[in-house]
Amino acid sequence: MIIVDDIHKRYQTADGPGEWVLKGVSFTIPPKVNVGLIGANGAGKSTLLRIVGGVDHPNKGLVERRCRVSWPMGFGAGLQGSLTGRQNAKFVCRIHGHEDDMADRLAYIEQFAGIGHSFDMPVKTYSSGMKSRLLFGMSLAFDFDVYISDEVTSAGDSVFRRKARAAFRRVADRASLIMVSHSERTLKKFCTAGIWINDGKAHWFDKIDDALKAYEDSLPT
Repeated sequence: MIIVDDIHKRYQTADGPGEWVLKGVSFTIPPKVNVGLIGANGAGKSTLLRIVGGVDHPNKGLVERRCRVSWPMGFGAGLQGSLTGRQNAKFVCRIHGHEDDMADRLAYIEQFAGIGHSFDMPVKTYSSGMKSRLLFGMSLAFDFDVYISDEVTSAGDSVFRRKARAAFRRVADRASLIMVSHSERTLKKFCTAGIWINDGKAHWFDKIDDALKAYEDSLPT
């Protein structure tokens, strides 16, 4: 279970505090529920996803994670740019206590990311897509109760996208998903519930179709 309570978020700009991106967002995600975050560009979907994943922090409010939550797949921060992909993966293996089977996990990450010799090159030389692929593989190499994804199924070429969708199907059999995608088809395929983010507020819907309809009805005609 993940409890999001009264989250407020805005960012500092050169002219001082910016506009509030999130304004009093609260909801509870039950166990074994796959949720899609829906909203217009700039609505705060990725911001909320990063906060839920613990890689960003609210100005006010809290997130209570009563489960193991992955970092946001598709979010390129958190990698050490001067280290290679392999070295970053080794570091994460050690954090998660996988010294004994590190070789197997590194082999999985290298194969899944599919970035070839770049796996042994500094991450600062990677494109954003390559970083997404590496982080996706790293996330799947470990067991979490909830996996969170920001447009990762659209990263890379068609072969990788098929691989990503197949991996998501396997994950959905044993864990939960929280995802952002601009593809209505992808959201309907993987998510049962939806959270529509509008004007800094979050609206929970038990059915993804209802969340998509609320978003579509809000669009100017």
